[in-house]
Amino acid sequence: MFEKLTNCPLCNSGRFNNYLRCKDYTVSGKDFNLVACAECKFIYTNPRPRPQDLHLYYESKDYISHSNESNSPINFIYKLARNFTLKRKVKLVNSLSQKGTILDIGCGTGHFITACQQDGWSIKGVEPDSKARTIAAQKTGIDIVDDISNINETQYDLISMWHVLEHIPNLNEFFQQLLCKVKKDGKLIIAVPNYKSHDAQHYKKYWAAYDVPRHLYHFDQTAMTQLADKYQLKVNKILPMSLDAYYVSLLSESYKGTGILKYIKAPYRGFISNMKAKSNNLNYSSLIYILTKK
Repeated sequence: MFEKLTNCPLCNSGRFNNYLRCKDYTVSGKDFNLVACAECKFIYTNPRPRPQDLHLYYESKDYISHSNESNSPINFIYKLARNFTLKRKVKLVNSLSQKGTILDIGCGTGHFITACQQDGWSIKGVEPDSKARTIAAQKTGIDIVDDISNINETQYDLISMWHVLEHIPNLNEFFQQLLCKVKKDGKLIIAVPNYKSHDAQHYKKYWAAYDVPRHLYHFDQTAMTQLADKYQLKVNKILPMSLDAYYVSLLSESYKGTGILKYIKAPYRGFISNMKAKSNNLNYSSLIYILTKK
């Protein structure tokens, strides 16, 4: 059920060192290794589930991006935050382009593309999970495909990936397909967790955004810049997702077993993380990268 990578997904080096060992708190309860490439320092989960087995690690009602069912206190907070951030996301896409075509990869249950559709965008979505795909199709009234290879349309003004890139097993093949789907003057929006953030450094193996084994790669700004260069892309702008520090800290405190005190400790840690990020190279808990073709 597992595969061991012998080469770095970013630079193809065959040398790597152990970085951290983390637990899957969502589904399996098993431990997984993170390794760091000896050459480019890229961090990735290794060994990891085979691509055909990855779906097994998403089968939980608490995996909120694939379901609207869970009503735990933490997921209730997540839903409140999601409603707030949707407005910010739509505002962002409108600042990047005139209303046109947008493709959302990993659209989950379709909240973001529904908001874009209501704002006047022509939308398309990709979502591999069948249950989430059905919900998104019902919301939007359009066909949601299960893989980027099944998109027949030519190119899009904007392509968005909100916490999706870290889940893609075939990273290099995926980018080759991705570049064919964005217009020459189009833009990519890629949001990923940032393991250089203060909350990541504080929680270490308990940091919820490592989310093994669903997260196959673990990015910082250097890795994203290297990935962009590899595919002739340019990072035009880096923006914070400041609310993520609070939600990730809340999950992380839950993993540590701090009980009801997590509702006090997590807001404090999220606040400290955001304050430190302002003076530390924008190292927020999650970052949005705006990329264009060179």
